[in-house]
Amino acid sequence: MSSTRYPEATIEADKEVPIIRITRDFRGTPAQLMKAHTDPELFVRWIGPDAISSRIVDWDVRDGGSWRYVSSHDGQEFGFRGCFHTVGEDKIVQTFTFEGMPDQVSLETLWFEDLGDGTTRLHAQSLCDSFEARDGWLASGMEVGVNEGYATLDKLIAEGEV
Repeated sequence: MSSTRYPEATIEADKEVPIIRITRDFRGTPAQLMKAHTDPELFVRWIGPDAISSRIVDWDVRDGGSWRYVSSHDGQEFGFRGCFHTVGEDKIVQTFTFEGMPDQVSLETLWFEDLGDGTTRLHAQSLCDSFEARDGWLASGMEVGVNEGYATLDKLIAEGEV
């Protein structure tokens, strides 16, 4: 496969509802993107930003399953957890919680749109508890993690690792 570098993800905040929408094209199939998001060994290889390392604590990919991973940076650890509500062929619905803010739970929906010619558009939508929580995420520098992680995923796909 070509190692074409796609533009950075589009990250948008809805003005009416506390939602973050992310869109990003990949040179890969929906099945490859689904595998990258559900295989724990692959997931920890690309989840960004580059300056962190992550390890899986719990990973039960099925309708009703749960997940938890811990990211490390400069000697500090940050936990993330959630539940898989739906895991389909080209769609994942899950909750997402940063353990440092356990009362702020988002509902995430990811789906993979086949654009043909081996290209897939990832759509991700995170419904946050409030506009304040959503705006906090946006101000946190999340775009660095999103874009660095997806660039690493591009490389894994191009190298045949996914």
